Amino acid sequence: MVRLLRKNRGQSTLEYAILIVVVIMALVAIQAYLSRGIQGRMRDSTDQLGDQYSAATGSYNYTTTTHAIVNEQKDAWSTTTEYKAQTSDRSGSESLGNFEGEYWQ
Repeated sequence: MVRLLRKNRGQSTLEYAILIVVVIMALVAIQAYLSRGIQGRMRDSTDQLGDQYSAATGSYNYTTTTHAIVNEQKDAWSTTTEYKAQTSDRSGSESLGNFEGEYWQ
C-alpha cells in the first residue's frame, strides 16, 4: 500500500511539472503578441497627447479658418441644427527654443 501511494505521489508531481512547463511555453509563445499590443497602446496614447512644446522657449503664429454650411430650424419649442459640411484650414509657423536653458540651470 505504501509503495502504491509513493508511486501516485511521484506521478502527480510529474504531472504538475509538465503542466508548469506547458504554461511557460504558452507564455513565451504569446510574448510577441502581448508586447506588440502594449507598444500599440502606448503609441496610441502618446499620439493622443498632440503637439508638445514649451511656452517659455518657443513661439508660434497660426491662422485657422473654418468654413461651415449650417441648416438651422427653429419652432416654438426647440431648435434643430444640422451641419452639412465643415472644413478647417490651419497655416502658420512654429519655432522651438533651447530646452536645456529651461530645465538645467
